[in-house]
Amino acid sequence: MTDLPKSAQVIVVGGGIVGCSVAYHLAKRGKEVLLLERHQLTAGSTWHAAGLVGQLRTNANITRLLGYSVELYDKLEAETGYATGWKRNGGLRLACNPDRWIEVKRQATTARSFGLEMQLLSAKEAQALWPLMNVDDVIGAAFLPTDGQANPSDITQALAKGARLAGAKFLEGVSVTNLIVENGRLLGLLTDQGRIECEKAVLCCGQWTARLAARAGACVPLTPVRHQYIVTEAIEGVTASLPTLRDPDRLTYYKEEVGGLVMGGYEPNPIPWSETHVPDDFAFRLLEDDWEHFEPIMSLALGRVPALASAGVKQMINGLESFTPDGNWMIGETPEVRNLFVGAGFNAFGIASAGGAGMALAEWVADGEPPFDLWAVDIRRFGPHHQDLGWVRNRTLEAYARHYAIAWPAEEYGSGRPLRRSPLYDRLQQRGACFGEKMGFERPNWFADLSAGEVPQDRYSYNKPGWFDAVGREHHACRDRAALFDQTSFAKALLVGRDAEAALSWIAANDVAKPPGSVIYTQMLNRKGGIECDLTVTRLERDRYYIVTGTGFATHDFDWIERSIPEGLDATLINVTSSNAVLALMGPRAREILSSCCADDVSNAAFPFMTAREIKVAGAPVTAIRVTYVGELGWELHVPVEFAVSVYDRLMEAGAPFGLANAGYRAIESLRLEKGYRAWGADIGPDHTPLMAGLGWAVKLKSNQAFQGREALEQMSKEPLSRRLVGFSVDDPEVTLLGRETIYRDGERVGWLSSGGFGYTIGKAIGYGYVRHAGGVDEEFLRKGSYELDVAGERIRACVSLTPFFDPRGLRPRA
Repeated sequence: MTDLPKSAQVIVVGGGIVGCSVAYHLAKRGKEVLLLERHQLTAGSTWHAAGLVGQLRTNANITRLLGYSVELYDKLEAETGYATGWKRNGGLRLACNPDRWIEVKRQATTARSFGLEMQLLSAKEAQALWPLMNVDDVIGAAFLPTDGQANPSDITQALAKGARLAGAKFLEGVSVTNLIVENGRLLGLLTDQGRIECEKAVLCCGQWTARLAARAGACVPLTPVRHQYIVTEAIEGVTASLPTLRDPDRLTYYKEEVGGLVMGGYEPNPIPWSETHVPDDFAFRLLEDDWEHFEPIMSLALGRVPALASAGVKQMINGLESFTPDGNWMIGETPEVRNLFVGAGFNAFGIASAGGAGMALAEWVADGEPPFDLWAVDIRRFGPHHQDLGWVRNRTLEAYARHYAIAWPAEEYGSGRPLRRSPLYDRLQQRGACFGEKMGFERPNWFADLSAGEVPQDRYSYNKPGWFDAVGREHHACRDRAALFDQTSFAKALLVGRDAEAALSWIAANDVAKPPGSVIYTQMLNRKGGIECDLTVTRLERDRYYIVTGTGFATHDFDWIERSIPEGLDATLINVTSSNAVLALMGPRAREILSSCCADDVSNAAFPFMTAREIKVAGAPVTAIRVTYVGELGWELHVPVEFAVSVYDRLMEAGAPFGLANAGYRAIESLRLEKGYRAWGADIGPDHTPLMAGLGWAVKLKSNQAFQGREALEQMSKEPLSRRLVGFSVDDPEVTLLGRETIYRDGERVGWLSSGGFGYTIGKAIGYGYVRHAGGVDEEFLRKGSYELDVAGERIRACVSLTPFFDPRGLRPRA
């Protein structure tokens, strides 16, 4: 029996590399930390991990975390005296077809944007770094000198030693059997050796995390998948300095190990764990070798590294790794249970992620919020449908199979669909809708012209995609006539109660103490002034607000609102997403169309911009909200789902003489870019304040009213802004902006684009990004500079704009 204490401030469950990293960083913060491991440290998937450490991701902050891992591994051995096997030998990535080469060049641009110097090489230059490979089919390669490799078990033991030196306590052979939860809050854990109380717990149990969390009602969507690689005997020419190598077109990766090679890959036909749960005693265990399944990967590898044909194989590793439905790991506090945190689902790159993930998760536990924007890996990006194990498995296997596929811009997943459907799904499908999926919802992305023989199927490209012309038609219809968007997937909630106004006034940065019928666009801020939510609020009654936010932000935003309601106030949030369909009628003819469908007065005088009223359309009760995200006159029509088809049919009938067109989400994106409307998760987020983003007008700083984040904004308003969101346009019609292109001002790197696309009205590519300058970024600084954008390695001259590219005075929505 282990001497189990009665309580601990923070308990980390799981002794793999992530759990040990969390314990290390919490102990460094001075927290009382206890780590519990059912078996021995590294017994889960850590001990058989391949150990490649790459840094570049498509998200700046995730790249930052992986860079932190490298910095930590650089010093860990000196700090702890424990050998780690870590070396910065660099990482190569090959491109063997023109599309992959474009992707790699764009990755190099992204690397520069994020402060990493990725070098583009010819095939012969790459071969000079990796002499064993055949480069007959290689077009080019990218080399990141600061990437490396590690011995996973040794790094884990070093982190554990560092944590113990800082005061953390480790207990092995203790199995956590359940979580003690009361009124939605974690109070402690039950183990096979007794109960232990704690203030907070962090589940880092790998593929066992989902099952343990589910016992407390928390959703952790992941699937154990078999992942294989081989370890060869020594091969002539393999040196200790050989870089890691990724060959995505052949689905394979390589690293040096004791003079031989580790070679593995990501099969297009992955095999999940066949049973519901991985057994509790699956420690230091592997599955039987599956050479039949590995053979296609081996054949691809032999074409790249012929020496493998004669190399002896010391061992095949066939182990279980936990993968997630979108290929990103997950960290953070679960929305279902307060004080219960998770760090899991690392998709076979847990060694690269562990240092940074452990740091970020420890900061989150200690401070109550992450150190910076981690939305890409935030556990709140998932929703209720992720509780279905079958759906999660299907989507996860698709994500695994696409691990080395070209990451096309705007590419959609195909598995587990359709799941959540608008009442209009069949109607829109008959009219040529090409659907995308968000949070399980089917949403029309664009409409094919069926009469002209167009097929509603995506064709992806790094240049103009297959839907480019169709989206242009929808865009112009909205600008010139009218368009109807099915936005039923919007996340919708009611905040009700005697103190609803007081609660929302604290949470919202804008003034929500308006009369019933008022519509308020507002952000919700963290204590640093960063934007946690960006949404609209409609006051329905004195004690009732209707909140509408983006489809993918439902779990995150509603969790933020609920946890931000001051204690003791009578205010309750009710999720009503499934109650109402939403039809957005937008365009200069929208009023004429709506007037012909209802007897209500919808004139500008009777129904001003940013107000809401109850009207009748086709006999249906409709909450009409006069607001826009496309920069045109229009209304969001919130309709009880049982009336949605009738209202849609009536609007289409009435709109026919006015040229009303169906339109999708890709047109919304192009329309909002022209208007400079911000997108949360891209242009704005927890790292950006309203002042940086040009949204100071939507903040009640001039009032005396207290609100969350006010103090930070007041302090910031006294100092020059060191970064500011700016619009860019490019005259060359062949240039495609996607986001993450590097911004240069007078030849100096000053930032990157947060979003990009095409503005069909102005006929130019458009992007937005934060220009950074330590001395301050004001209008004079911005206007005096000469700007270029790095697009796949080519510098393109760009024009900067401090006002929207279209209708800069905002007259059209108010017409």
